[in-house]
Amino acid sequence: MDLTRLTAVRLVEGYRKGEFSPVDVTRAVLERAERVQPAVNAFVRLDADTALEQARASEARWRRGEPVGAVDGVPVTVKDILLMRGGPTLKGSKTISTEGSWEEDAPSVARLREQGAVFLGKTTTPEFGWKGVTDSPLSGVTRNPYDLSRTAGGSSGGAAAAVAVGAGPLALGTDGGGSVRIPAAFCGVFGLKPTYGRVPLYPASAFGTLAHVGPLTRDAADAALMLDVISRPDARDWSALGPVSGSFVDALGGGVRGLRVAYSASLGGQVAVRPGVGGVVRRAVEALAGLGAYVSETDPDFSDPVEAFHVLWFSGAARVTQGLGAGQRALLDPGLREIRGMGARVSALEYLAAVDVRMDLGRRMGAFHSRYDVLVTPSVPVTAFEAGVEVPRGAGCRRWTGWTPFTYPFNLTQQPAASVPVGVDGEGLPVGLQVVAARHRDDVVLRVGDALYEAGVAGVAPPRLS
Repeated sequence: MDLTRLTAVRLVEGYRKGEFSPVDVTRAVLERAERVQPAVNAFVRLDADTALEQARASEARWRRGEPVGAVDGVPVTVKDILLMRGGPTLKGSKTISTEGSWEEDAPSVARLREQGAVFLGKTTTPEFGWKGVTDSPLSGVTRNPYDLSRTAGGSSGGAAAAVAVGAGPLALGTDGGGSVRIPAAFCGVFGLKPTYGRVPLYPASAFGTLAHVGPLTRDAADAALMLDVISRPDARDWSALGPVSGSFVDALGGGVRGLRVAYSASLGGQVAVRPGVGGVVRRAVEALAGLGAYVSETDPDFSDPVEAFHVLWFSGAARVTQGLGAGQRALLDPGLREIRGMGARVSALEYLAAVDVRMDLGRRMGAFHSRYDVLVTPSVPVTAFEAGVEVPRGAGCRRWTGWTPFTYPFNLTQQPAASVPVGVDGEGLPVGLQVVAARHRDDVVLRVGDALYEAGVAGVAPPRLS
C-alpha cells in the first residue's frame, strides 16, 4: 500500500481500523516531499521534526481511541501566504524580514491544528500571490510534476504540486483570481474556492474581498472534509460568514440527477480554448448528462470584466507594497513592481467604478443561477506551459489575466467555484473542468465534483515523477 497516494478520508479510516498509523503516513509523505523537492520546488520550508512530533501525539490519541478531530493525524501543507506559528511567513518576497516571534496561526491553520492535523511545512507562492504562475525572487520556480519544463500554475502552485506528488493529501491555498483553481487544473488535483467569507481569513488580504482561502486535495470528498474544519468561525475576520448548518461531507453523495447544468464552452465566444482542453471538458459534461443532469449549452450574461478586475487587483498590489522604500521595491518581482505602479495611480472614482462593474456582475450571475444550479466551463483554456514566464509564448497578452478568463470573474462575484481534473490533453497534461454555483452553495459544487469522481470521470493518473 502506497500511503502517499491515499486520500485524507482513507487515512482517517485506516487510523480508526489500526491498519497504519499517523507516524507511518507522515514518514512516507516526508520522504516523498524530500525526494521530489529538488525537481519540483513545491516547498519553502519542510519541518520533519515538528511533523513527526505531531504525528506521534496523534498516534497516541488514536491508540487510546480519542482523536481530537476530523483530520487527526492527516498531513497538511500551508501556502506561505498564510500565517503558521513556529516559522516566518515570507510570501515569496525578499522584502519581509524573518525576524519576529511568528507565534500566530491564520484562522484556517488554527482550525486544522485544533483538529489534530500534522503540518509538513509551507508551500511556494509568487510574491504576495500576485500572479497565476508560481515563481518568486525568494524561492525560484515551482515546476509541474507532469512535465518539469512547465509551470505548476499559481499562485498556489506549491500547494497543488505537493498534493499531486503525494506530499500530503490536504493543502491550504488562497485564491484572488484563480489561484487555487489554476494550479489545480495544471497539476491534476481538486481545488475549491469557497464562497467569500466561508473560510475566515486573518490578517485581511491587501487584495480585499477578492481573496478567498480554500483547499487543494486529492478529490472532492477530501475537500468537503477539509472545508468542514476550516470553515469554522474565527472572531478575527469581521467579514466571515456565520456557521453553516450541517456538514459538507454529509451533503455529498446526492448525485447530479435533476440538476440544472449550464455548459459554457467559451463564455459566448469570448475565450479561445485549445482543442485538447475543450474536447476533454465536453466529454465530462456529456458524462454529467449521462448521470441524469439536465445540461443546456448556454452562456452567462456578461462580457469580460478584466479591466475592472485589473483596477481592483493592481490597487491591491499597490497597497501590499505601500510601505516599502525604494531599496525594497527594487527587490520586487519586476511584474509586481509594474502593476503596483499602475495601481498607485488609480483614483477613488476609478476604484468605485470597478466596484460598480463587480456589483452588476454579481446581479447578473444571481439571475443566471435562478435558472441553473451550476455553470460548467473549462477551468483554464490552456494546459500547463513553459515554467518561469507569466504568459504562454505567443498568447498575445501581457498579464496572467489574459489566459485565465474563466476564473477571475467569480472572484469578483464571490461565488464558490472548483476545478475538477477530468482528463489529459494529447501531451499528457491535466485538464480541469470548472464548476460554479450561486453564493453560499458550496455544497452543490462539492456534490457535482464528488459525482464525477464516483462515476470515474474525474481524477488523473499520478505523475511519474512521484
